[in-house]
Amino acid sequence: MDLGLQGARVIVTAGAGGIGRVIVDAFRAEGAQVAVCDIDEAALASLPKDVFRAKIDVAQSAALVGFMADAMAHLGGLDCLVNNAGIAGPTARIEDLDAAAISHCLAVCLTSQFLTIGQAVPELRQSENPSIINISSLAGRLGFKLRSPYAAAKWGVIGLTKSMAVELGADRIRVNAVLPGIVAGDRQRRVMEARAQSRGLPFAQIEAEAFSYTAIKDYVTPEQIADQILYLASARSKTMTGQAISVCGDTGLLG
Repeated sequence: MDLGLQGARVIVTAGAGGIGRVIVDAFRAEGAQVAVCDIDEAALASLPKDVFRAKIDVAQSAALVGFMADAMAHLGGLDCLVNNAGIAGPTARIEDLDAAAISHCLAVCLTSQFLTIGQAVPELRQSENPSIINISSLAGRLGFKLRSPYAAAKWGVIGLTKSMAVELGADRIRVNAVLPGIVAGDRQRRVMEARAQSRGLPFAQIEAEAFSYTAIKDYVTPEQIADQILYLASARSKTMTGQAISVCGDTGLLG
């Protein structure tokens, strides 16, 4: 299917590895021009030569703002912003959480999205097909015990998405959120391992428990996430905005 993204100018945060890299590859396969930031220097080096890249920590606001300016100058404008950067944050009971760890999780998962959107909007107003896609999580609609900083940040992403959809609707800028479920990959494994360790349980039991709450008992693939994002970035979704779209196999309460 031709999604009409040939030549689209796209920024993907944390786009050098994991889900981000799959998103970047999917946009490039549609003929889009892509700019990427990431904290992983080796992963950045593995990107194709035509991808604009910068090594930054999105928790560092000045560096993030500078990247956005440089990326949009390189692309000659902007049609789509994908806010993919995120970290798992600490796994602990509320009374054991460290203030610095809480702040860092919020900075990466939520504050960075405020900053990138603020920088992107003037350029998106000039686009014929402007869109913003924020990556939230199932934690953006469900409570996750022992993961309260992450869950709070991802709920915040939903609030930011819906507020921006209203605020930017007059500019025809679509703003949506994608909520991945249990995504296959190293990051999900690390999250489950941390949960297993904190609860003193085997990994297999934690994994089985997670899937016990899903209708489709399988991992979501990064490619499925990328497919949803490309659709939201295309003009086929021109009246879709303010939506929080779960790609999760129908996951219920995770307790």
